[in-house]
Amino acid sequence: MTRRSHAYVPIRSVILGLSEALLAALALLVAMVTYLGPMNATLALGYERAISRVALVVILFVLCMYYFDLYDLSVLRNSRAIVTNLTQCFGSFFILLAVVYSVFPAARLQQEVVLAGTGTAAIGALCWRKLFRYVSHWSAFQERVLILGEGPVTSELVRLMNGHPEFGHRLMFQVTEQTDQGTDSTEATSELRRMVELYNIHRVVVSLGERRGRLPVEYLLDLKEQGVVVQDGSELYENITGKLYLDALRPSMLLFSPVFEVSTFSLLSQRLLALVVSISALVVTAPIMLLIAVGIKLESRGPVIFRQKRVGLRGRLFTLYKFRSMRDGSDTVRPAEEQDERCTRLGSWLRSTRLDELPQLWNILRGDMHLVGPRPFVPEQEEYLRANIPFYKLRWSVRPGATGWAQVCRGYCATLEDNADKLAYDLFYIKHFSLGLDLLVLFKTAKTLLLGRGGR
Repeated sequence: MTRRSHAYVPIRSVILGLSEALLAALALLVAMVTYLGPMNATLALGYERAISRVALVVILFVLCMYYFDLYDLSVLRNSRAIVTNLTQCFGSFFILLAVVYSVFPAARLQQEVVLAGTGTAAIGALCWRKLFRYVSHWSAFQERVLILGEGPVTSELVRLMNGHPEFGHRLMFQVTEQTDQGTDSTEATSELRRMVELYNIHRVVVSLGERRGRLPVEYLLDLKEQGVVVQDGSELYENITGKLYLDALRPSMLLFSPVFEVSTFSLLSQRLLALVVSISALVVTAPIMLLIAVGIKLESRGPVIFRQKRVGLRGRLFTLYKFRSMRDGSDTVRPAEEQDERCTRLGSWLRSTRLDELPQLWNILRGDMHLVGPRPFVPEQEEYLRANIPFYKLRWSVRPGATGWAQVCRGYCATLEDNADKLAYDLFYIKHFSLGLDLLVLFKTAKTLLLGRGGR
């Protein structure tokens, strides 16, 4: 796993993306030489800045691949999904390229070169992905993992490693805890040493339920000096899933650790980003919001703007603004459903495209919300979840957001279990709160909006 903006990305996804960018660039260069001839191709690359045009095509190519989940390792396991998504990807790629060329004609690359190069890249990507999937399962490319202990997160780690070999972790052995208090700790350390040497372990994951008197500190420090990674089990779980393991949270962690404390610099940088984006977006979308307001007024009676109390920073209430998408007088406390009969025809379309949330730009400008943060709920729902989900109030330690890490990582929440899982993502966001993570969430949100996912 590699770390980007306080979120962890599987190193195999990074390698796959870089290798396919190189493949696309080579395919385009070969197409240039084929259609223009070696001499003309050299002149174009050297004096006509054709290399920058090739780079533009490659960037758009990789961007479309990402937006159609072709760097999601779970998709790599499904050959049918790869073919389907790749077909959709190239259709969108050519539309996007046509738009870019119409706006920036000087960036245009010869049509024959683009068609031949991207066609070759598509065929090459299909073949490369089959080879990549085959090679990535070789034991030489798997990180050998040993788990020390049987703490709360251990069973989840075992399930993830055994069920998702694409993450690159291969569980070799688990050293269980010594429950007998009379057991010699030297004997336990010898067992651990023997297994590390026997299986040539690359990573030791510490997942002890009780570490006092049982953690072989000196030997683990020796392993770190030898290049073996020693990692806490909860941290590895976060790396793989992008969420906290709630059962491992303890009140002592909250009392004596700054895990969920947000720095002043991070808050200021997030506020500056929110101001710039909200002001710019309000100016750009003003004509669209005017048309929406007219449409709502013409379609059904009632106010254009829907106002509702939501729970914000430190549990304080604020008024959330949205375009009204339901018929006037409907029960607005009940969560939205698929094909909700309360929604108007225009309202259904607004909710599916998320355009009903444009007035929240005013909330962001006022400081009620940020662009990114935990999604705010109505007081009744928040109180119910607080009473039934441990540590739920930690969500209130930062301002809520129009989008969030939980929204882009999981689907719609309908049950108490769903909301508990969503809390795990929200707490991951708060723990790793940063401007970089906010930018990553905004990037993923754009993907969700463009593909029309998650709206109700």
